[in-house]
Amino acid sequence: MEELKDIIGGLEQRIHAYKNRLQELQKKRDRLDEEVRPIKKYLELAETLYRVELDKAKLANFSTQIINDAEKDKNIKAPTPVLVDITDQSRELLLGKSKYAGMSVPQAALTLMKEAERPMHAKDIYLKLLEGGVRIRGKTPVTSVAISLKRDKRFRKVAPNTFELVEERILQSA
Repeated sequence: MEELKDIIGGLEQRIHAYKNRLQELQKKRDRLDEEVRPIKKYLELAETLYRVELDKAKLANFSTQIINDAEKDKNIKAPTPVLVDITDQSRELLLGKSKYAGMSVPQAALTLMKEAERPMHAKDIYLKLLEGGVRIRGKTPVTSVAISLKRDKRFRKVAPNTFELVEERILQSA
């Protein structure tokens, strides 16, 4: 009977250990998923820009060929070459520049929330900052964002891990 209790106790310990390890791995997977999401977007953007630049090079080569042919035959009027360009925002993203580059978490969150014009949850703020190029180290980046905003007078907690901007009029009178 004692031996059976020892076996059951050992199995209970193993089950508990496996459950804890599973929870740790699931949290790690969630963090990795949050990092993978913007990388996929950047990869898609880079592939699109690659195709645009490739088409632009082909177009420039074709335009040059038309001009050369027109110079050989003076009777044909050569069309003006058309160049395709990409937006500055796309170039910045491709070159690793970002909307929140060099900003602290509260500064970037302030910019983000002014644009959003609504209260935001710390997880949503974290995901937007991650997409914008802000890297937050640590095991719990969402908690880090929440703590940063709690400590900053420009933000007010309106629900669990949900923040809004304190009106600038109130801040200036303080």
